[in-house]
Amino acid sequence: MPRPIRGVAKPVNAKKTIGRLIQYIGKYKVLLVFVLLAVLVSSGAQVVGDSLLKPAVNGLVDLAKKFSAEGSLSAIDFLPFTKLILIMAVIYLFGAFAAWVNGRIMLYISSRTLYIIRTDLFRELETLPLKYFDGHTHGELMSLFTNDIDTLRDMMSQTVPQLFSSVISVIGIFTMMLVVSPLLTAIVIVTMALSIFIAGFIGKRSALAFRDQQAAIAKVNGYVEEMVSGQKVIKVFNHEDESIRDFNTINDDLCRAGTRANSFANILMPIMGNLSHVQYAIVAIAGAVRVISGHLDLGSIASFLQYTRSFNRPITMMSQQLNGILNALAGAERIFAVIDEKGEVDEGTVTLVNASETIPAASPDGVSHLVQSFAYTGEWAWRINDSVKVESDSEQMPSIADNPGFHLRKLKGDVIFNDVSFSYVPEKEVLHHIDLHAKPGEKIALVGSTGSGKTTITNLLTRFYDIEDGKGTITYDGIPLKDIAKDDLRKSLGMVLQDTHLFTGTIRDNIKYGNLEASESQIIAAAKLANADNFIRHLDKGYDTVITGDGGNLSQGQRQLLAIARAAVADPPVLILDEATSSIDTRTEALIEKGMDSLMEGRTVFVIAHRLSTVRNATEIIVLEKGTIVERGNHEELLAKKGRYYQLYTGGIELD
Repeated sequence: MPRPIRGVAKPVNAKKTIGRLIQYIGKYKVLLVFVLLAVLVSSGAQVVGDSLLKPAVNGLVDLAKKFSAEGSLSAIDFLPFTKLILIMAVIYLFGAFAAWVNGRIMLYISSRTLYIIRTDLFRELETLPLKYFDGHTHGELMSLFTNDIDTLRDMMSQTVPQLFSSVISVIGIFTMMLVVSPLLTAIVIVTMALSIFIAGFIGKRSALAFRDQQAAIAKVNGYVEEMVSGQKVIKVFNHEDESIRDFNTINDDLCRAGTRANSFANILMPIMGNLSHVQYAIVAIAGAVRVISGHLDLGSIASFLQYTRSFNRPITMMSQQLNGILNALAGAERIFAVIDEKGEVDEGTVTLVNASETIPAASPDGVSHLVQSFAYTGEWAWRINDSVKVESDSEQMPSIADNPGFHLRKLKGDVIFNDVSFSYVPEKEVLHHIDLHAKPGEKIALVGSTGSGKTTITNLLTRFYDIEDGKGTITYDGIPLKDIAKDDLRKSLGMVLQDTHLFTGTIRDNIKYGNLEASESQIIAAAKLANADNFIRHLDKGYDTVITGDGGNLSQGQRQLLAIARAAVADPPVLILDEATSSIDTRTEALIEKGMDSLMEGRTVFVIAHRLSTVRNATEIIVLEKGTIVERGNHEELLAKKGRYYQLYTGGIELD
């Protein structure tokens, strides 16, 4: 019987999507041949088995006549009839075995194919630029790995083989029906056309109703999730009654939509079931008339009635199977759209290598040179292709290149923004002619209201976004930022964000995430530097404590301490602190600052802060408003000017 239609998503380009899926599945051509044979055997066994019902019934009638004439069972030869029954049983069993083989092989093919698709999808996600994730919700991306993959699994392992089997069965059974009785076949077609018309009429309304129900369910789920996560706010402001009233309103909408949807779904099944019984009765009556008139025998009518049942089942399933295929193709189209997304472009050729200082034996003046090391040294250098145009550096140590055409430059962390303008979208510029120079060991504080461009500056430094040609330049140790490979650039940076993210695993693993080669002593030293060691050791399992749910069992302050420790263990020459101490109490913050002072020594540090007390010791404070630098200087200089920073610091203007 047909199942209720719950809305069908249709692909934009089904032909292209099918071709893409065939490329994945085509790796299993040999197995697909066995699947085809299994489907043919399974469907053929049903048709052949049903065809033997006619001689079986006629043979049983003949035996009954002989028994009536002879009056004794001993005189009757049951062997031919028994052989026929055994042949039918073997055929049906063989068909069942073929169906099992088909299912097992398709399960293997679908599992392996989906494994490859999931791998390609995740690999592609890891190459996409941050801009892509800014434009897509987490739920939208997660649904690719859950809902869309699940519909693909159902299609490949069940729907497509079932549809193919249904088509073969319908063709075979219809042919046999015509052979047995064209007149009864015509009756079946007419009555079935009526059933399909009624099913389509109800099904369209059922699909619309189920779409409304899904929308109502999504609204209820979203409201419940929002209310559960916001329980503290609800209770503080005594909004329990208002929340209940709002929930009752949307819950009533869901109830009405669900009632309407299920009314159509529930009425469809009985109607189709009764229509099939009516069809069966009409065929039986017409067949009986044909038997009485001598045009058919009992075996033929028995076989035809079985064909009627076997014919109805695949016909009623095919529409649902087609809907399932369309839904799966729509999901596959969404998956392939992500896989085909253009990954993050990286044309940088400058790489980061381990380096060490050495005095070559051939050097008469005993001057140290910089050489590349293939072991960890704790010192880093840029390996620069001679074709890359870099600024000269009088303090640069001479290097011995490991290959002609390359030279080394010591990594120091000298960052220069020169007349930089930037737009996320062409029609709205968010940075205007930014100039700043951060020297090694300097602490640069970026201060300004929300939307002033502070985070955008760090996004450009990390190359999460790139500036357009003609919109200024950014250099890192005299090297154009666009010429540095993104992975190597980011390896030289350490970031602590306001919204910390911890991964499922031990505290040790989360700290070590900043440097996978870090030793136990380095991990502990980093934790002590961030003032995290004390609270870690008070946990039940210390550094082996497992964090789950993004650190839900830790306070926000403790999570930020771990994020700082993670940046510390990376030992980067450039640090970016985006409200890194916003969730830490004043006492803890003072302790952290002592540790951070040693961490910042010899390093370039960019600090984004709303709490201005944290930037008083900055080498330079840059005040931004609407993407423009309006003031710059150290704490004392800016207070003396009594301008924007003075107003912010004294509370004359608040940061929003």
